[in-house]
Amino acid sequence: MFQKHTLSFEDTGLLNALVQDYLLKKKDTEQLYVSFPDIDGYKKILGDTKLYATLDRKILVQSLLQQAQAVTNTSKESLANISQLGNTNCFTVTTGHQLCLFTGPLYFIYKIISTINLSEWLNKNFPDKKFVPVYWMASEDHDFEEVNHAFVYGKKIEWKSDEKGAVGSFKTKSIGSVISELETVLGPGENSKELISLFKNAYLNHDSLDKGTRFLVNELFGQYGLVIADGNDKTLKQELKALIKKDIFENIPAKKANETIAYLQTKKYSVQVNPRDINCFYLDEKGRYRIEKTGDSYSLIGANKIFSKSELEKIIDVSPEKISPNVVLRPMYQQHILPNIAYVGGPGELNYWLEYKTMFETLNVFFPILQLRASIMIIDKNQDQKLNKLGISNAAIFKSEQELINFIVESKGESIELAEEKKKAEAIFNELQKKTTDIDKTLENLVKAELQKTLNSINAIEAKLNKSLKQRSETEINQIKNIRSKLFPDNTPQERYDNFSMYYAKYGKGFIGAVKKQTEGNELKYFVLREV
Repeated sequence: MFQKHTLSFEDTGLLNALVQDYLLKKKDTEQLYVSFPDIDGYKKILGDTKLYATLDRKILVQSLLQQAQAVTNTSKESLANISQLGNTNCFTVTTGHQLCLFTGPLYFIYKIISTINLSEWLNKNFPDKKFVPVYWMASEDHDFEEVNHAFVYGKKIEWKSDEKGAVGSFKTKSIGSVISELETVLGPGENSKELISLFKNAYLNHDSLDKGTRFLVNELFGQYGLVIADGNDKTLKQELKALIKKDIFENIPAKKANETIAYLQTKKYSVQVNPRDINCFYLDEKGRYRIEKTGDSYSLIGANKIFSKSELEKIIDVSPEKISPNVVLRPMYQQHILPNIAYVGGPGELNYWLEYKTMFETLNVFFPILQLRASIMIIDKNQDQKLNKLGISNAAIFKSEQELINFIVESKGESIELAEEKKKAEAIFNELQKKTTDIDKTLENLVKAELQKTLNSINAIEAKLNKSLKQRSETEINQIKNIRSKLFPDNTPQERYDNFSMYYAKYGKGFIGAVKKQTEGNELKYFVLREV
């Protein structure tokens, strides 16, 4: 289905400076992580015989098994992996993501594939241990505008809802009309019908977005033993109470993260997340509200509620499920309840995880290896043939549209420079300059002005000539514009824009397996997959 080509991330220019330097093991990043994501780095971590020795695995297994019963299609492979987590030699590799409609952009699929591939690679290289891939559902997220749409063939398919609060609890009944719209956009075909049927089963046969997403992800990845973990769990949050108090009442996560942020700023690195003093929300059936200290009390922003310290402490002790961690505390929650050795994320995620090491160490929580997910570009046969004909290499694809147009024009030998003519004009006016200066120095500026006019005229002629030459390459230029608009829709990398449904409609259920196969292992490279 695909032929794999790899590029260094430097060739793509897509990474932020901090993650780029992390992958290059630059000295300025050394203090930000414990171990590098290569074979030696994993050996270092896994050599610790006391790793997660105090973790209550029984509670974890019971909770995950109970969560798995929320749907009927949890695979036997996934159930077996949940049971394996009860063993002290079993560890997890985790990725997390929001509950995006139809899975959202392609990189949602790629993150999970990367997590599965890394688990398999670790199982192969460390046969005395067991590694289980985990997808952490961000069901408590409340930014509905980020998850309520998908782009398919350039069209935005959007789900409207008036519900508030954690998106995982949103009712899915109203998604029916959105699925009908998607069905029209995808068009006829067996693959499209199969996918639409899957979406209907996921969203319309389950009453909430968290259950619908769980069913959908199980269908796509259950055969690989993927375990789905939902942090919005009363039992699991019982394990988080001490960390919640450290955040709300002592502000330790914010203090320690800000120490690292200060360091990053001295090194001119961008900061992805700025922690608040309190990095928790209050969660109930009406919404998810940020907690903020006001004097000696604690207010809920957006709700008419104020708690004393003792009242809030009682809520944490008795009903910790009402407290929801944000992007600062969520990674620590995940690491506190899972025997997790690696987190798989995109460049933005790794950027903010690199802010957290000191925070984790201060609170005695294990800081995982940070693994960059696979970044992938899919090029179909038609695009592949045209790119080859135009002489556009894999690395050149990442140049700007104008740079590619210039390359095409120059490669055809259809560009012109009037440099010699400009030199001749300058020589003539230099002679005039000498003669006029000898006779009348006041004419010097006049000669200079006339020279500039002449050069401007030559430049204008040069531009018009090149414009005429470019028109001869109009077909090739239009081709590259069209291809680039597909590979970088809305000037965004394909993986951050396109929904996987348009690829499933073309390639069928084998699409995910084909991408997985081409990206298996632990290559820290950018993948270009050309259709064959």
